[in-house]
Amino acid sequence: MKLFFRESGQGEPLIILHGLFGSSDNWFTHAKTFATHFKVYLVDQRNHGQSPHSDEFDFKAMTLDLEEFLAEHQIENPVILGHSMGGKTAMNFAVKNPDKLSKLIVVDIVPKYYPIHHDAILEGLQSINLQTLTSRNEADQLLSEHVPEPDVRQFLLKNLSRTDNGFEWKINLPGIDKSIENIGVDIQYPGTFDGPTLFVKGARSNYYKPGDEAVILQLFPQAKIESIDTGHWVQAEKPQEFAQMVLQFLGKA
Repeated sequence: MKLFFRESGQGEPLIILHGLFGSSDNWFTHAKTFATHFKVYLVDQRNHGQSPHSDEFDFKAMTLDLEEFLAEHQIENPVILGHSMGGKTAMNFAVKNPDKLSKLIVVDIVPKYYPIHHDAILEGLQSINLQTLTSRNEADQLLSEHVPEPDVRQFLLKNLSRTDNGFEWKINLPGIDKSIENIGVDIQYPGTFDGPTLFVKGARSNYYKPGDEAVILQLFPQAKIESIDTGHWVQAEKPQEFAQMVLQFLGKA
């Protein structure tokens, strides 16, 4: 699958993978910062942003997408950074292809199984009838009945695109809904990644539990685990602190 991407900067390649319901757009600000030191590739994963839609939606498919992306663009030994679902893709890629990346950065996700917890979001998005929708404000009101947090709604509604005939979803909403259980699964490949690795967790995030550091170190024995006082959206809640931590890890601070 040919993934949509944006590139900026020069130097060592840095690939950034967004999370579920996200897109490359979420990383514009950080790309500007990182592009002073790296050639940055912001990638839309399948069923998100401007990349193609597919009924196949799991981490093996997204790992293969990333392998094809590197081959197509002749990218060698990149740094790979992923948040949440993007972090799971990055981890799968790293344990399957430990010789095809230089460093790994994983933001607020652990290599383990997660119970599905996006039911309210999916119900809320599906409650918006695009055939009768007249405005973004109306979409926000409908979504608020399922998703009370304004910042989460704002993030989700970035996937709503206005067309000549009304509105459409950029994400493959039916495909994601059908395959959502695939996004909670554990790492799909055997192996370990022994290269330099940074795990950044949100201190107030519910994605980390006691004992998770031991789980991380089993697969990523060189992992450095750092914490920032945020929830799950580490890079959005404390962007400067997050960028500084990443650049320091990469030897660019």
